[in-house]
Amino acid sequence: MARTKSLQKTVSYYATGRRKTAIARVWITPGKGTISINNRPVETYFGRKVMELQVRKPLELVNLQDKFDVIVRSAGGGISGQAGAIRHGISRALVVFDEGLRSVLKKDGLLTRDSREKERKKYGRKRARKGFQWTKR
Repeated sequence: MARTKSLQKTVSYYATGRRKTAIARVWITPGKGTISINNRPVETYFGRKVMELQVRKPLELVNLQDKFDVIVRSAGGGISGQAGAIRHGISRALVVFDEGLRSVLKKDGLLTRDSREKERKKYGRKRARKGFQWTKR
């Protein structure tokens, strides 16, 4: 006797967030409010409360922190850049879920991609702009 299992189709909303050199692929699905980054809870992934608050900000702003589970695949950059990329990705995924949230998120600047990147080092200089120390004699 063959058993068949009915598969329930879960609805998920996807978006990509970017910051510096970090890229975060974000899926939000209806759930209890757990946030998982690279198969680890957000509390253990960052280790800093500030980064955790930054990631949770878009959900708290629209009062959906207990309504969605967030699954993130993050790569590149450091933890600060990844936190910004995840925040951007969650914000964009919420807009995919409900277009009416756009105005609230845009007002707080969460939908704007922070395009600041590190400037490359130039030849004949110590760093991007700093010159070598000048000595008179």
